[in-house]
Amino acid sequence: MRKIRIAQIGINQYSHGPEIFTSLVELKDIFEVVGYALVEDERERCVDKLHVFEGYPELTLEEILNDKGIEAVTVEVDEIHLSKYAKMAVDAGKHVHMEKPGSQDLSSFESLIKSVKRSGKVFHIGYMYRYNEFLANAIDDAKTGKFGTIFSIEAHMSRWDNKKTREWLGTFQGGMMFYLGCHLVDLVLRIQGIPDEIVPMTASSGIDGVESEDVSFAMLKYPHGVSVIRTCAGEVGGFFRRQLVICGSKRTLEIKPIEGIENGLYTEQVDRIMTGNKGSRGEVEHKRSQPFSRYDKMLKSFAAMVRGEIDNPYTADYELALFRTILKCCGVENE
Repeated sequence: MRKIRIAQIGINQYSHGPEIFTSLVELKDIFEVVGYALVEDERERCVDKLHVFEGYPELTLEEILNDKGIEAVTVEVDEIHLSKYAKMAVDAGKHVHMEKPGSQDLSSFESLIKSVKRSGKVFHIGYMYRYNEFLANAIDDAKTGKFGTIFSIEAHMSRWDNKKTREWLGTFQGGMMFYLGCHLVDLVLRIQGIPDEIVPMTASSGIDGVESEDVSFAMLKYPHGVSVIRTCAGEVGGFFRRQLVICGSKRTLEIKPIEGIENGLYTEQVDRIMTGNKGSRGEVEHKRSQPFSRYDKMLKSFAAMVRGEIDNPYTADYELALFRTILKCCGVENE
């Protein structure tokens, strides 16, 4: 199997940059890691994360972009700079894996998408839940009608963050909805499509005097019901309460926790299926996944796309529609 020569641009403060680089290094049979570049004062701001690059050469941004032998890059800068650097890489002829969800400026993201369409290169965004087996199966079941008429999805993704991180959320309008809620918007859209109406509600918990929007909620109205997305940066034990509940006329599926921790990550679900005409309880089935790594399947799939072995199921047009919907859930008007 041909190895993919790849480099990383950036290492963000609060997202998955260090873990992505570490995963690339560990996938030695798939990737040949050429090096990395630091941008936007990351050497000073992210000093506690730079150890992941030990043993690999630091390159300039220009060296990465101009090296024709580097066919792919991971773009892991802070969110506000994502679209800019991803567009540079696409325009330089690179396949791109980009941290989610993109810079909050819509025009910048639209410009990136235009470049992607012109280039024909793989554009892959790091929505990690796209590669969770239980979530993927649930989405497939929804698309094939196994839930009947879906009238509600409840999506929760919270955690407990320190004061510094919650202050940083003020970088974005919508705060926590933009930062983590984007994962949940992706899940709901893949199941139900674009909503008829979006009602965003974001607020500050006021914990530790922080004024950023660290509590976020959005209602998405569909012809057959209302779905809700909730995320919070100050919830004690919030990581272990992350869940997706899909309610349909034939079945209710609760996936919780989406990621628990025990000898690696795992997912659990409770499936309640209508039996006959009795829906008060139904047939109940419990499942728990085998331990898994969050990033390996995601990066292996990206490699397969780069090699032309599989198509990217998430088109540029879908990514743009998703991004517009995320902004609306954050209270950002983009019409």
